[in-house]
Amino acid sequence: MYDHLTLISGRAHPLLAQDIANYLGVPLAHVDVVDFPDGETSVRLNQNIRGRDVYLIQPTGPPANQNLMELLILIDTCMRASASRITAVLPYFGYARQDRKDAGRVPITSKLVANLITGAGANRVLTIDLHAAQIQGFFDLPVDHLFAAPILDLYFKSLEIPQEEMVIVSPDEGSIKRALQHQEHLGGSLVIVDKRRSSATEVRQANLIGGPIAGKTALIFDDMISTGGSIVGAVNVARQHGAKKVYVGAAHGLFCGPAVERLSHAEIDEIVVTDSLPQTAARKLANLKVVSVAPLLGEAIRRIHRNESVSRLFD
Repeated sequence: MYDHLTLISGRAHPLLAQDIANYLGVPLAHVDVVDFPDGETSVRLNQNIRGRDVYLIQPTGPPANQNLMELLILIDTCMRASASRITAVLPYFGYARQDRKDAGRVPITSKLVANLITGAGANRVLTIDLHAAQIQGFFDLPVDHLFAAPILDLYFKSLEIPQEEMVIVSPDEGSIKRALQHQEHLGGSLVIVDKRRSSATEVRQANLIGGPIAGKTALIFDDMISTGGSIVGAVNVARQHGAKKVYVGAAHGLFCGPAVERLSHAEIDEIVVTDSLPQTAARKLANLKVVSVAPLLGEAIRRIHRNESVSRLFD
C-alpha cells in the first residue's frame, strides 16, 4: 500500500512516532541512536533505505539542542544512505520564537535552524503550529504547515457547552486572529485580555476588552504553554470578571520551569494540549487532557507520499 515509504523515529517522541506508524499501518524502521560517553550522538540505520521516501519524526522541543542535533544527524544518515526524499516531520519546531531582531546584536535563530535542516539534506518539512507563520519563508524547501485548532475544537465541541454561555478568550492582542478562528468553529462571543509588561521578565494582565464574561464558560487559546505566565494571567483575569468555568487549549505543551506549579494553583477546569511533545513534566497536572495529532500527521504523510494535495489539512 505504501511502496518505498520509510518512517524513522528519533528519541524525542517515540510514542507519537509509533502512533503515526499505527495510523499508516507501516512499521518504524530499526535505527540505533545512542550517546557516547562524551555526549556525542551516534546513529546507525539497520535497514536499506536506498531510493525510499523517508519521514523522520523528531520534535525539537526540550532539550532543544540535543533533539535538534539528533535530527540533523538522522537527516545526514539518510542522505548518505541514498534515500530518495527526506521529510523532516517536526510536530514542534524549536527556536521558533527567535524569529526576528527585536534588539541590537541578537541572532535570528529560527532562520539559522532552518538553514541547518536544509543543509543537512532534508527535502521537505512537515510541522504543526509554527509560532509565526512567516517562518515557512526561512526554509529554501517546501514546508507543509498544519494546525492543531480543528483537533482542539473537536474536543471542546464534545463538551457541548451552550453557545450563549461560551466566551473565546484571547490571552493577548497578538493571539486575536487565533481566537477568531476558534470562534468561527465553536461560536460564542470573543474577549481579549489586555496584556501589559511591567518589566523585561514580568507580564501582568489587568483589563478585559469585550464581554460580558460573568457566569459564562471561558475558553482560552494560545499556540503554546511554556512557563505558563501568560495563560495563568489570562485565567486570573477571566475569574476576576466572573467566569463560571475556565478551559485552556494550546497546540504545544512545553510546561517549562515553574509552569506545572503555576498551573496547579490556577483555577482552571481543564488544560487541553496535543501530543506534539511528550507530556512527562505535566503528569502532575490532574486536569490535563492530551489529544493526539498522530492522525493529522499520518494523513499528511500519506498524502505527501502519494503526491496528493495537503491543502485540506491546513484548515
